[in-house]
Amino acid sequence: MLQLKILIVEDQTITAMDIKETLEEAGHTVTDTARTYEQAVASVKNNPPNLAIIDIKLVGSEADGIITAEKILSIHSMPIIYLTANSERKTFQRAKETLPAAYLLKPFDADELLMQVEVVWNYFKSTQLAYASDGLFFTIKNKGQHRIIPADVLYIEAEGSSTKIYVAQEKLPHEVSMNLSNVADYFASSNFFRLSRSLLINLDHVARIVEEKVYLKNIERGLPIPSNSKQALIQKLTIVKTR
Repeated sequence: MLQLKILIVEDQTITAMDIKETLEEAGHTVTDTARTYEQAVASVKNNPPNLAIIDIKLVGSEADGIITAEKILSIHSMPIIYLTANSERKTFQRAKETLPAAYLLKPFDADELLMQVEVVWNYFKSTQLAYASDGLFFTIKNKGQHRIIPADVLYIEAEGSSTKIYVAQEKLPHEVSMNLSNVADYFASSNFFRLSRSLLINLDHVARIVEEKVYLKNIERGLPIPSNSKQALIQKLTIVKTR
């Protein structure tokens, strides 16, 4: 039986209790029933869940469920299920920017909610980056593992709450449902440099710097260099070259 740690972010007490009861009867553990942005953020920091179910409209909170989702995803990678009575297209478009795993309308059906939890979690697991004990890295895809050698990685780029890993000699990037900060932990050697909040580059593949862009070997696209990173980048490249 699938047993997950699940955070509920819902301002309506009765609804939160109904969701909690549904999940616990199915064998899951509810880490918390947060009513506000602040409570949700504190809960994730204190007891990171496997998955979060978030109501978009949070009365009495300084931020709505979408902003709450963005914040907690920056702290801990997990799939998000939105549960809301709001079916407006504008709201849906905003929610879509956070790459939710599912979007369910109230009143929720218990069986549908449980089914979505299981489907969402299985998909999330299938797209995660895994670490191998021999020092190599793998992306898990289609029930198989694709090896990624850090030395072959050109750069890693954040895209919403997911991350794309660009590897030399491969046309398409590897995409994983983890934020860049979490992925960066797997690529912590001195050859990787955090160029910006959304970019991590492999210094071994730097070909040249032209004005405010850095170009990697065999890549036509120049990556923008933030003004506060340029000096540190040049110093880092100098250290690498003189070893």
